[in-house]
Amino acid sequence: MARGNVLYITVDQWRGDCLSAAGHPLVETPTLDALAARGVRFADHWANTAPCGPSRTTLHTGMYAQNHRSVLNGTPLDDRFTNVALEARRAGYVPTLFGYTDTSPDPRGLAADDPRLSTYEGVLPGFEVALNDPSETAGPLEWCRWLAGRGVDVPSDPWDLYRPDLSHPGAADHSEWWAPARFGPDDTETAFMVDRLLEWFSRREDDEPWFVHASFIRPHPPYRNPVGYHDRYRADDVPGFRGHRRREDEAASHPLAAAALDLPGVGAPVDERDRRQLRATYYGMMAEVDDQLGRLFAALDAQGLTDDTLVLLTSDHGDQMGDHWLIEKLGWWDESYHVPLLVIDPRPEADARRGAVVHAPTEHVDVLPTLCDWMGVEAPLQCDGRSLAPFVVGDPGPSGPEGWRTAVHWEWDFRNPWLHLAETAFSIPMEQCCLTVVRDGRWKYVQPAADPSVLPPLLFDLEADPDQVADLARDPGHDGVRADRAAELVRWRMRHDERTLTGHMVTPEGLVVHRDAHR
Repeated sequence: MARGNVLYITVDQWRGDCLSAAGHPLVETPTLDALAARGVRFADHWANTAPCGPSRTTLHTGMYAQNHRSVLNGTPLDDRFTNVALEARRAGYVPTLFGYTDTSPDPRGLAADDPRLSTYEGVLPGFEVALNDPSETAGPLEWCRWLAGRGVDVPSDPWDLYRPDLSHPGAADHSEWWAPARFGPDDTETAFMVDRLLEWFSRREDDEPWFVHASFIRPHPPYRNPVGYHDRYRADDVPGFRGHRRREDEAASHPLAAAALDLPGVGAPVDERDRRQLRATYYGMMAEVDDQLGRLFAALDAQGLTDDTLVLLTSDHGDQMGDHWLIEKLGWWDESYHVPLLVIDPRPEADARRGAVVHAPTEHVDVLPTLCDWMGVEAPLQCDGRSLAPFVVGDPGPSGPEGWRTAVHWEWDFRNPWLHLAETAFSIPMEQCCLTVVRDGRWKYVQPAADPSVLPPLLFDLEADPDQVADLARDPGHDGVRADRAAELVRWRMRHDERTLTGHMVTPEGLVVHRDAHR
C-alpha cells in the first residue's frame, strides 16, 4: 500500500540561486528556507530541457528529451510512455492536479478537429483535475471568476489586469517595470490557487493517502507585481549581471546568441535602469509566491496534514533575468536550467538529514524515481534518473551513491515545425535545430547538432571564467579538453538510449528480463 501522502509542488521559472538559504545577497525566501531546514536542499540541481512543456514532460516521465521527444510547447507526448500520475494510480492514489502540466496529447487516434489539438496546455493523462486554468488564449478564466466574486472589476481581456498602473504614486520616477498591477496582493493567481488547495483539503472526509500536484504559474511572466510587492526590492540593490559587458559582444559570441537577442520578448532591456528594475520585479514576484506558500503550509501544518507527507518542491526551469542580455529560458546558459529542489521526508529515519545540503549533481530525471520510491512502486524502466532517497534518509557522502553522475546534462531544441524560424535563419533542417550540454565542476561543453561552420560548439572553463564569456572551443590549446568533453557527451547519449525492451531476451527457456540502474 502507499506509504504516505505526496505534495508535489512546482513553481514556474524560479532560478536556483534565488533562495536566501542558498546565500542570495538580496532575495528573502523565509518559507522555502523553512522547508529546506525541515528537509534536504539539493544545491546543484538542474532542469534537463526548456521551456515549460518539455521540462515538465521530463519531470513527469523521468526521461531525457532525447527519449521522450516532446521537445517544444506543443510537441505531442507519445501515449506509450507512463508518467507520474499513472504511477501514482498504480500505487493506490488518486492523483489530483491543481494548476497545469502543459501536456500536448498524442494526436494519433484523435479527430482532426479535436479541441485538445488546438492548445499545448493539456493535462497529463492520469490526473484527476481539481483546478486547471489554462491561459494561452482566453486568459486564466477561473482566476478571473474568483476575482469577480471578490468584487474586483475584471476587464474583458484578463491580461489587462497586468497592465502597469502608471497613475500609482511614484510611478513616474521609476522604470515602467516598477509600476504595480491592477489587482491587490491578496488577489493574485498564487493566492487563488492556495485558496482552492485549502478548500479541497477542508472537504476531504476519508483517511486514504492523497497525492496532490500543485503547479504554480509564478514567477513566470508577465513581470508585474501587485502593490506591496512592486517595490519590495530596489533596482539599485540588485546584484550585477553575468555575461559580456556590451550587448553587441554578447551577440558576437555565437550565432545563436545573436538570434536569441533579436527575438521579441527575449532580449533584456538595453537601458540599465530598466534591466535592473526588471530583475527587482522578478524578485518581488518570488516574494509573493513565497508568502502564499507560507500561508499554505501554515494551514496544512495546523491541521496535521504534513505529518505523513512527502513534500517535493522544484521549478520547471529558470530565467535569464538580464544575464547575457537575455530574459526567459533558452539556450545553453546556466541561468535557464539551474533550479531549486527541496525534498522533505517526514519519517523519523530522515531526521538526521534535516537541513542537509547536497552538492552532488542532480537532475529533473531523478524526480519521478524519487516519488516512486516514496510511493512504494518500482520506478518505470523508461526513467533515465535515479531516486534521491539515499540523500534524504542517509548520507552517501559528497559524491553520492556508487556510480552517481559527475556531470549534468541538458538539451535545448529550437526547431519550429509551424514557423520555421531557426530553420530559415540558419538554412538547416529541423533535426539540426538542437544542442546538448555537458557541465561538470570544471568544464562546460555545448554541442549543437548543426555543422560547426553554421553553429560551432562552445567550451568554457568554469573555474577561470564563471560568467562564461571566454569560449575556448576554437583555442588549439584546449583541443584535448574539447575532444574529451565531446566523447563524454557521446557516451552519455549512448548510455541513455531508450531501453524499454532492450533488457528483455527471448530464450529457449522463455523470456529473460534484467534491469540495471543508470550509471
